[in-house]
Amino acid sequence: MQKQNFSRLFRLPVLFFVAAIFITSCSKNSEQAVEPKYLVSATQITEVTKASIDARLNNPITTALSKFSVKVYKIVYKTKDLAGNEIQASGAVFVPTTTDKVSLVSYQHGTITKDSDAPSNFSGEGEVGSLAPLYASIGYVISAPDFLGFGASKQIPHPYQHRNSLATASIDMLRATREFCQSQNVGLTERLFLTGYSLGGFATMAMQKMIEEQFSSEFKITASAMGAGAYNTTAFSQFVIGQNTNLTFINSYIWVLQTYNTIYGLNRPMSAFFTEPNATKIQQQGPFATVALNPKDLFIPTFRDGVINSTDVPIMNALKDNDIFDWKPQVPTLLVHGRADDFVIPLNSQSAYDAMRKRGATNVELALVDGNHGTAVPAYILQMYSFFFKYNQ
Repeated sequence: MQKQNFSRLFRLPVLFFVAAIFITSCSKNSEQAVEPKYLVSATQITEVTKASIDARLNNPITTALSKFSVKVYKIVYKTKDLAGNEIQASGAVFVPTTTDKVSLVSYQHGTITKDSDAPSNFSGEGEVGSLAPLYASIGYVISAPDFLGFGASKQIPHPYQHRNSLATASIDMLRATREFCQSQNVGLTERLFLTGYSLGGFATMAMQKMIEEQFSSEFKITASAMGAGAYNTTAFSQFVIGQNTNLTFINSYIWVLQTYNTIYGLNRPMSAFFTEPNATKIQQQGPFATVALNPKDLFIPTFRDGVINSTDVPIMNALKDNDIFDWKPQVPTLLVHGRADDFVIPLNSQSAYDAMRKRGATNVELALVDGNHGTAVPAYILQMYSFFFKYNQ
């Protein structure tokens, strides 16, 4: 849930070795041209040359792997807001400059707090800026939604850690990306991969679940891999609120509570959650105000008891509505989590794996890797691409 320094982490040489298995084969795309239903506009932001990718990464392995220059587009598309009304949202599409057919990856980004970090405001920095150009250069089209609240929809609050809106925005972006590729004669294979880390992992899980349950005839997912998402929202919330130690990610959790307080119509004053002067600071400055880091000092006792003991029915219902760990995936699914993750604790992936296996999902794998929420990212990348490679033959 906490924003990480992805640019630094993704420069590790091991990641670039793994990228070699990200190359795909191609198959015939026989779709006929149709009037776009989701795509509103597409504007080229820049073209990242192979030479600039090689120079920026400055690694002989990536230089050997990268093949194409990459065109980066801002996509504006139609989706739904929280009330189900049509709204325009945006994202970035990364297209390799090749006539070969390439496969499609839906990449859901992690937590961002500034609109300038949204994929459609591509600057070449950060999480998406570090990953997408290289992978597209190897030979993939990358669909990277901004999510509501950023880019073209920045006029509304970002519904942080809300499963339905994250899934809907990602799926509609995928639809618009397909329409864009068709309009530009970008040939796509039939393979579709989903991935994301942290908030992106949660969004990927929500997206996969919605596709499999509601849109399985429209999308055929090849494989899905996600890292360190807060899939078990209820249990994770009880853990966080029950702690009696400083938590450096507490501001992100405040953001979650504020989101649910609004979306689920609780509309409680901040003093119903937080002690003073923390409540006033959050009310005036937002979730990233300087507040007490210890949940015992931050939350009022009645709220803490209501969550820990599951007696605060309205808030527990909101948390439960965002639990996405207990279902049966139909496609190959990989869960990756750092053993020492003290931001989004491994309970989230472990409980998801246990619940899915109990429901009979034999195609779900769990990889507990070394590292915390930040340092486990390289291992997540390694596991993800090794997993995709098995299903990309």
